Amino acid sequence: MVTFEFGVEDLARTRFAISPMWELVQSVRSLVDPPRAALHLPWLAELKDGRLAGLDLAAAVALVPGEGYIPDFLTPPPESPLAAFSGELAQVRATPPEQIRRDIEAFRRDHRGLAPVLEEFLSSPRGAVGRLCDALEEYWRIALEPCWPRVRSLLDADVGHRARCLTDGGPVSLFDGLYRTVTWHGARLTVDQQYEEAIALGGRGIVLVPSAFGWQRTMVITTPPWQPTLIYPARGVAMLWAPGESAPEGLASLVGRTRAQLLVALDAPRSTTELAERLAVSPGGASQHLSVLRRAGLVSGSREGRSVLYVRTPLADRLVRGEAE
Repeated sequence: MVTFEFGVEDLARTRFAISPMWELVQSVRSLVDPPRAALHLPWLAELKDGRLAGLDLAAAVALVPGEGYIPDFLTPPPESPLAAFSGELAQVRATPPEQIRRDIEAFRRDHRGLAPVLEEFLSSPRGAVGRLCDALEEYWRIALEPCWPRVRSLLDADVGHRARCLTDGGPVSLFDGLYRTVTWHGARLTVDQQYEEAIALGGRGIVLVPSAFGWQRTMVITTPPWQPTLIYPARGVAMLWAPGESAPEGLASLVGRTRAQLLVALDAPRSTTELAERLAVSPGGASQHLSVLRRAGLVSGSREGRSVLYVRTPLADRLVRGEAE
């Protein structure tokens, strides 16, 4: 169990951020262990056509095993609410050699050994990280950049929802609804982990990072020089790749400004209540429009907790972008 101890300043400095690099690292875990990536099998299927052939990911795969510690220098907490992948990659490239060695030694201890491909991270850390970043940059271009707008929309929607929880109900509403392994007790935030640690934030606050590819559990970053960070599964991730059903005969039902606005708003999973607030319509009216769109194969719905979340389908994506079928 990891416990974060909050003071008044820490609540004021708690912030949300989205990290493309974190998603990349967790997506490599999906490549290593597909059974753990059940929600992302449609994405994995897209990569089976040989797109990654010839790309040397040996070091990346060795650094991102299915379980256990991942070197912190690979996933520095984002410095802005929506970091650019290029900026995060540049930050990894600039990691000081002593930080690389320290993280690799921690990795060796946690995994009781080091793969031969990782030895150069100790003997020539800057060169090894440079070559790793070259491979990750190409991997991003092939595997994640094409779908990043969809992933980012999911993460954006999660951040918006959590911010409303904080505004409406304070830290209790925010943290108690974050994930089942996260609990708020007074001024302490506990996160279920496989080790014990207590961190007094001391005015640093905490970074909250939703994740699509890290959907199975929470993770934390607590070691210097990073700001304490909690990564948690994003809300509605089960619907990220929802295909929906194509029903061309139902497209005639889509005439009307409100339904078009609903489709634009459904770039990420949202509840009926959220949509009603966005469009200034009644929840009942939003529900009726969603029923029509669902029958037309343009939105998919899935229950999560006490809400049903909706997201538009790839067919609707094309319609919103003005593309022909």
